[in-house]
Amino acid sequence: MPIKNATLLFVIFCCGPGIDSFDCALLRRTLVRLNRIAAIYQPILLNNLNRNNYSLYFRRMTEDFAFDVEQCLNVLNKGGIMLYPTDTIWGIGCDATNAIAVEKIIALKQRPAIKSFVVLTASERDVLQYTASPDLAVFDYLQAAGKPTTVIYEHAVGLADNVLASDGSVAIRICNDEFCRNIIKRFRKPIVSTSANVSGMLSPRNFSEIDQAIRNGVDYVVKYKQDDFSLSAASAIISWKNGEIQVIRP
Repeated sequence: MPIKNATLLFVIFCCGPGIDSFDCALLRRTLVRLNRIAAIYQPILLNNLNRNNYSLYFRRMTEDFAFDVEQCLNVLNKGGIMLYPTDTIWGIGCDATNAIAVEKIIALKQRPAIKSFVVLTASERDVLQYTASPDLAVFDYLQAAGKPTTVIYEHAVGLADNVLASDGSVAIRICNDEFCRNIIKRFRKPIVSTSANVSGMLSPRNFSEIDQAIRNGVDYVVKYKQDDFSLSAASAIISWKNGEIQVIRP
């Protein structure tokens, strides 16, 4: 995983030669400021105050990130399904334009075929490509939103029919997670994201809560973030129609 320069320098400072100990309180304050990185690594950093552990852990995470991206792209290009971390909870994903791949997810989750799926994109431009004439004001709303937010757009275009709702609308989330964005941008198509559970069961909040049947039922299980035990939550969901917002899930 590419590590922001400031974070990398911080880790080097803490773990470099000549540093025998450091202020745990300072570490905690710094981790809070490094929002995205802290969310991933804080439990490990605070519980394993050992510079060798830091070095090995970051090296492994970097290797996992690059390897996982390549494997996910391979699965997506072959019409397979994958188990992967998103900007919210762990999800099962596939090419959102491939109806056969979507059917595999429906079968694995034992999910009613009439239910629609959430689709992840990497940018506003993607939303414009896969929906017909969306209200651009929605992007201002998303910029101000304080959490990942899925928007139901009318008139989907170019996506698999079994991804859509019966009225032709589609639920899309512009994903800011670095791992997902890397996959989507390189794949050059949106991907499905649905919770990693059998339909009707509780959504897993981290990898450890995912049922073994789900893990065994996909073509690839991402290694990245498997040992992140923080408890994630699903996104907010809103409907946007004629400039009016209806909150479906806060």
